[in-house]
Order: sequence, then structure tokens, then C-alpha cells
Amino acid sequence: MSFRKSLFTFLLLAVFLFTALPVQAASPTVNDEVGLFTPEEIATMNQIASEINQEIKGEVFVVTTTNNTTDPETFADNYLRNQIGNDNNGAVLLLDMAQREIHLSTSGNMIDYLNDRRIDEILDSVYDYMVQESYGQAAISYLTMAQKYVAQGVPGGHYRVDRETGKITRYKVLTGFEIFIALGIALACAGGFFIFIKSRYQLKSGTYAYPFAEKSNFKLIDKEDRLVNSFVTTRRIPKPPSNSGGGGGGGSTTHSSGGGTFGGGGRSF
Repeated sequence: MSFRKSLFTFLLLAVFLFTALPVQAASPTVNDEVGLFTPEEIATMNQIASEINQEIKGEVFVVTTTNNTTDPETFADNYLRNQIGNDNNGAVLLLDMAQREIHLSTSGNMIDYLNDRRIDEILDSVYDYMVQESYGQAAISYLTMAQKYVAQGVPGGHYRVDRETGKITRYKVLTGFEIFIALGIALACAGGFFIFIKSRYQLKSGTYAYPFAEKSNFKLIDKEDRLVNSFVTTRRIPKPPSNSGGGGGGGSTTHSSGGGTFGGGGRSF
């Protein structure tokens, strides 16, 4: 057999094996078990979700059910964990038609993008559409508002509140002005240091070469790691109702479930 025929046979076999291997499909954005949405509405949801996913480096979902007999929060948390794992970036809107409950569960950076106040506003909009039986528009409204809030970024002064322990974790978010000032100070310090060294030694290119290999000596005698821009305080707060988005303001109320941390909120319709 010639080399050309052998190469052709090898390539043909490789293509066959590649196409025969099972390919794991990505998780669908919309899991409409009840059949509430039209194909056009699902296409719109998929498009918006794809744009959100690129921004958050995660996934967002919509699920409908009539078979859930557990607490809607538990169902939504478990659904999100099964799709993306614990503490990864994502969110899911549950439309529980049997229990007449709406629940929005968040994980990872979506806990910070969708704080309690923003979740309440999303749920207000979703609720209005649900009572009108405009189910597709309810889900589209959730995705549209989530996309808007992601584009706006994490609110200034944001913090997380653990509803079980009352622990508050604050996050420092640098503004554009603060970044500009920091860069200006850094450039000024670097320029001043350069001018000081040049004026002191008056080194000119090509006239002097410092024997750094013979004269340099470096010895690391201590190492210290410092955590900056993280502030944690604790206080006891009342446990919010299970159908509430939480305490509002600039914070996100969180809870632990199945080894992961989740935010979110819900209400009846």
C-alpha cells in the first residue's frame, strides 16, 4: 500500500471515530416542561441569555414545572447547582405552576450583580406578567432586566449578608476616577524616582556599564501576605421570609445549600 493510500485510510478512520464519539450537549437555557412558551419566545430568551453568558462567564436559565413538591428555593438552588456546579456564575428563574411560586436563584458573580433590590424589581416585573398569564413575557422580562443590571455592574458599596449567621462581607469596587488617580500617582512616583536616580548617578548610555553580576546580592529573609480591600463585620439580623428577596439596599442576602452559596428571592402569584 502506498503512503498516499495509507494516509487517506488513516484520515478516513479518524473522521469516522470523531463523528462516532458522543458529544455532550450544552445545558439548554430554557427548560419548559409545562409548555408555557412559544418557539419565538424561546428563541428570544436564548439570544438574550447567550449575551448575558458572555458577560458573566457563566450561564442563566429558565425552568417551568408542575411536578415540584419541594420548597421552590430548594428546587431552584438544586437546579442551578446541577447545571453549573456550586459557586459558579449563573442564575435561574423558576416558574412553579403547581405551587404558584416564582423563584430566582443566583450563584457566583450573579449574587453581586443581582442584589436584593434588583431582584425585587425583577420579581415585580415577572409577577405582573404572570398574573396576566403572559408567561413568555415574564421570562423575557427577567432576562432583559438581568442583562441591564449586568451591564450596569456591581453596585457601589456592595456587600453580602449571610441570613443564617448575620455575617456581612463588604467588597471595595474602584470607580473610574479612583483608578485614574491611582494611575496618576503611580506615574508621578515612577517619574520622580527615575529623575532622582539619573540626577544622582548621571549615567550616560554607552559610557559606563555597572557590573551587576558581581555586585548584586539578594536574600529573601521574610515573606508576608496581606489581604486588601476586604472588610468583614458580623451582626445578628432577622431571618427573611422564604418568599422574599431580602433586605434591599445595596446588599445581597445569601444562604448555604448543598455545599454552595446562593442568593435570590421569590414570591407567590
